[in-house]
Amino acid sequence: MKRLLLAAVAAVSLVPAASAQVLQDKNMPLTIALDIAREAVAACAAQGYNVTAAVVDRAGVLRALARADNAGVHTPDAARRKAYTSASTRIPTSTMVENIQKTPAAAQLVAIDGFLVVAGGVPVKSGNEVIGAVGVGGAPGGQLDEACANAAIAKVEQQLK
Repeated sequence: MKRLLLAAVAAVSLVPAASAQVLQDKNMPLTIALDIAREAVAACAAQGYNVTAAVVDRAGVLRALARADNAGVHTPDAARRKAYTSASTRIPTSTMVENIQKTPAAAQLVAIDGFLVVAGGVPVKSGNEVIGAVGVGGAPGGQLDEACANAAIAKVEQQLK
């Protein structure tokens, strides 16, 4: 037992000490999340689409949800999952769709719990740092959902600086 303890202490002493610094990450504030959700729903409403927009923080936790009065019952969950998928991967969900189509081995990504690999999820960045994502669901096509998400991000661009 004594030898095992000495071996463990010796092994730990060989590991270089990591610098212990507090992490400082930017994250999605509630006010911006609410603005993005409202703007995404408004962008789609202007085109006649009843959608739900979900905004998550950098960890994929829901910060805001806005559902148009006549949006389908399935749209809140779809929007949230698209946002979660985009925040998790740090890329638009439409890019994931393309990557899976090009690389069949990547098809297993759709099996990740909580993912929805359909266009309509877009990361939200402050500078080069992803602080969250927005997902939109309910327009007649993921590319239309994504266009509304991008329009919403463009509306709040000044707040993201």
